[in-house]
Amino acid sequence: MRDQTTTAATRPQPTRFFRWLVLVFISLAMFGNYYVYDCVGPLAPLLSRQAHFSDSEIGLLQAIYSFPNIVMVLIGGIIIDRIGTKKSTLLFGVICFAGAVVTAWPGTPALAPVGSSVNALLGLFGLSHVPQMVSVMAGGRLIFGLGAESLIVAITTAIARWFRGKELSFAFGINLTISRFGSFAAQVSPAWAPRAYSYWQWPLLISVAFGTMCVVGAILYWVLESRAERTYSLGEAGRTDKVKWRDILKFSTSYWFIVALCITFYSGIFPFQTFAQKFFLDAHHTTAALASMLVGMLTIFAMIGTPLFGLLVDRVGKRSLFMMFGSLLLMPVYLIMGYTGVSLVVPMAMMGIAFSLIPAVMWPSVAYVVDQSRLGTGYGLMTMIQNIGLFGFNLLVGWANDNWAASAANPAGYRAGMWLFSCVGFFGLLFAILLRRAETGAHAHGLETITTASGR
Repeated sequence: MRDQTTTAATRPQPTRFFRWLVLVFISLAMFGNYYVYDCVGPLAPLLSRQAHFSDSEIGLLQAIYSFPNIVMVLIGGIIIDRIGTKKSTLLFGVICFAGAVVTAWPGTPALAPVGSSVNALLGLFGLSHVPQMVSVMAGGRLIFGLGAESLIVAITTAIARWFRGKELSFAFGINLTISRFGSFAAQVSPAWAPRAYSYWQWPLLISVAFGTMCVVGAILYWVLESRAERTYSLGEAGRTDKVKWRDILKFSTSYWFIVALCITFYSGIFPFQTFAQKFFLDAHHTTAALASMLVGMLTIFAMIGTPLFGLLVDRVGKRSLFMMFGSLLLMPVYLIMGYTGVSLVVPMAMMGIAFSLIPAVMWPSVAYVVDQSRLGTGYGLMTMIQNIGLFGFNLLVGWANDNWAASAANPAGYRAGMWLFSCVGFFGLLFAILLRRAETGAHAHGLETITTASGR
């Protein structure tokens, strides 16, 4: 009787169609993740007007998302390397959904201990007590953050293992396009769901519905990966090793420059999005619909541009050079918005190009400078440090707006925050230059030379 079993060595490689199907399904979880994260920005004016939130309290809702990831996302990366992307994606997707649910129902008596825990946590850092509704919503955002960044790390790791040596940057670009469609849907939700914005809680209920995709996408990915384990030779895609803490200290200089660029770049993008719609309304007197469309324009650029830049980088290399250009493009946009009457379309388009270009190059670059068995840890550490920046910068910009009395009556009060954003843009350019220098030296990892044509 013929043996029906097939050894891993004789199994075929996954087909191109199967790899892209995996990418699409796993990106659905990212879509839901991004929607829930970005639902606070368009909600900010409503929270301020109806629920009497201060800018510091709105900033807290975003900052506390990042707080658990100062530690947890590194642990999440290690968990991913230990149990694999299949199990970890579902685990973190469920946590994301739970956080969205808690955020949407802050008035539920059973959730009062969540608010008390948040206030106790704030007290440890010398921060003032916040109202019960604020603290419960912040607790929900903390729970969501606990799963969301680790979910992104798990998905990023999965993509790197399935596509390394193939269309890696392009695959990341497609993943980010699908993900950012979730951001775009949230950012322009006042335009497509205007009735929901008559009361502050209703947009949060919509975010819960989208949050279910974190779980659905993870389940679909589980099904595909399980089938692949039986049918194909996965090679690096299925390999996980025990993580040694001392290995973290062995990451290369190029890795740390990428991490430094990551923290500065995202500190200039996401905290800006937290306050952008309120800034446009107060300082530029736009309508709510136009403000949401301007922020959504940033995401549209990224949705279209990221896969195109990824495809270009896969073909020509020169990764650190592309990151230098994107950082340079980002630097002046905040001062243009703060000090000139130039149409907001211009700086938002510039920001959109940078938002397309840098992530399309930066995240895939990690897969070339970190050993494949440590990718989860490498991405987790990078995301952990990124979240330190996001935590601090959301609080800092919220404080700056309150301290300088930023409002419709005093639009100049927003300029302090614009200077903060411009400063991180400068440091992003500096780290990109240092990365370029390292990758054109004797210890380069091939960021400037590896292309799909090179066969490496």
